[in-house]
Amino acid sequence: MNSSGFQTIDFIIFGAYIILLIVLGLFLSRNKKGKEKNANDYFLAGNSLTWWAVGASLIAANISAEQFIGMSGSGYKIGLCVAAYELMAALALIVVGKFLLPIMITQKIYTIPQFLRERYNGGVGLAFSIFWLFLYVFVNLTSVAWLGSIAIEQILGIDSIYRLYIILFLFVIAGTYSIYGGLAAVAWTDVLQVIFLVGGGLITAYFALEAVSGSHGGAWNGFLIIFEKLKSLPTDTHFNLIVNKSLSPNAFKDLPGIAAVVGGVWLTNLGYWGFNQYIIQKGLAAKSLAEAKKGLIFAGFLKILIPFIVVIPGITAYVMYTFPQDIPGMQEGYFNIHGNINVSDDAYPWLIRNFTPVGIKGLSFAALAAAIISSLASMFNSTSTIFTMDIYKQHINKKASEHQLVKVGRITALASLIIAAVAVQPLLGGLDQAFQYIQEYSGFIYPGIIVVFGLGLLWKRASSHAAVWTSILTIPMGVLFKIAFPEMPFQFRMGYIFIVLFLIFVTLTYADRKKVNVELPAEEDRRTMLKWGRFTLVIALSCIIAASIQKILFVSGSINQVVVYLENIGFEALFFFGALISSISLFLYSNSKDLVKDPKSLIVNLELFKTDKGFALGALGICTIYTLLYLIFW
Repeated sequence: MNSSGFQTIDFIIFGAYIILLIVLGLFLSRNKKGKEKNANDYFLAGNSLTWWAVGASLIAANISAEQFIGMSGSGYKIGLCVAAYELMAALALIVVGKFLLPIMITQKIYTIPQFLRERYNGGVGLAFSIFWLFLYVFVNLTSVAWLGSIAIEQILGIDSIYRLYIILFLFVIAGTYSIYGGLAAVAWTDVLQVIFLVGGGLITAYFALEAVSGSHGGAWNGFLIIFEKLKSLPTDTHFNLIVNKSLSPNAFKDLPGIAAVVGGVWLTNLGYWGFNQYIIQKGLAAKSLAEAKKGLIFAGFLKILIPFIVVIPGITAYVMYTFPQDIPGMQEGYFNIHGNINVSDDAYPWLIRNFTPVGIKGLSFAALAAAIISSLASMFNSTSTIFTMDIYKQHINKKASEHQLVKVGRITALASLIIAAVAVQPLLGGLDQAFQYIQEYSGFIYPGIIVVFGLGLLWKRASSHAAVWTSILTIPMGVLFKIAFPEMPFQFRMGYIFIVLFLIFVTLTYADRKKVNVELPAEEDRRTMLKWGRFTLVIALSCIIAASIQKILFVSGSINQVVVYLENIGFEALFFFGALISSISLFLYSNSKDLVKDPKSLIVNLELFKTDKGFALGALGICTIYTLLYLIFW
């Protein structure tokens, strides 16, 4: 640890943060005088969260070592294009806030599997309960803990033999208040955590860029140095949001061109932000629908900051480590460099260890710890919520008391902690880019989730029979496509799987005889749905026809520069975008014209989708920033 550059003040800052977090978490975990926690208090914070608590908790739950270490590592290896996940998330939060969350809150949903059980049947709910539990324990918890331990090792310069102890330390801190206090303790401590992780992350990025410029001065000058250096390399795509396959085939495999705008990233983000329990649970716990919507817009603006916090530092580390002879700060000899970047995920710890000043190291370390601990705490709580409310209460003890439900929730959270600690080394040892591992294997279930959840929420004819078979086929389809097309970018595989599952779902729904008669919506609502149905159909057909023409010309051997360029930026992603938009057109037409519906379909009032001026202005601001970033860094 002597070579880490940490001084006593850094450890004091970090220790003070940990003590403050635990004390605050335990304080928030206490029972109110004369009142014992019930299930709503433990799992949904008693529906007490304000908009700023919802937004902060969403980001604190989302941002973890996966971003600080994994996404920064991907920034080091493939560049700015990985920021597409964060930028698209901001748009996805608008969609979730306007169209999906209002229905869930109106239906008084505790858990996502609960919605499936009530909308379809118990089998579909149970299947997705098991999906989520496996995903949380074996992908999310393990990856966050693994990446966090790597970061701490690198930053402090300690041996990897202590990794398990670091993981246990992180689990214990997160579990200390989250297992006992439930979602209220998690969400309100997240307000503190998001201040640390955003503030500390921005400060770390500032000092890393300032280190590039050396005595020439300033973080902005440092950014210009790395930007000009990479742009001077003809085949480098580190500062491209859209990757060209002919220039960077390895980066294209992870984020294939415009698929980052119109492809599988939509599936990933809508699935994650709309139907992921440990994320959407924060919105479900809001004081009101209006507070929840404002919270999602607030989270959208925070998401736009994340590339500047984690991706730019990764690119900075790439330039400093690869081209030290061209970096003024490295040439001036101000820094004693300790450690190496052996794999991409070493980039962010290497920066903190070598280029942040005394005192700032402790703050950066606290920011990283905030990101890791807040995500772990949210995952523990949501794992316990799903098991308790969707498996224990529904299939093991249907008459369980409120006290028993809270007790089982705590035991489940503790069990998930232990299982993840045991499984982490076998699953993640040796990975170069853990962020891409998380995205790819989460993508095995997101296409099915979008079909089953999205159509279940919005389409009155969506049938239980179709949902059951789509649920059953989701993971096998992912495995089959992975085996059959191992070299295909996983974003494309997700898109094709979505198309197949969507067609299966629609076919089985129309073949299902189990339906009841229903009156048509009010005339004004019908006209609104038909207008948007025609509009979305035109967009969908335009995308599919354009992608088909381009692909036919390319396969037939055309050497037209436009055709080749479109192939190299992943123009076929428009197939998937067209399919996604056509699903919107389908349910709009069907809901406005069909005289039958599924017996368990939801009554969706278009008034639910109306938003106030503040939401509209916030959404417009997010879309404007998104557009400008893509115009600048295309």
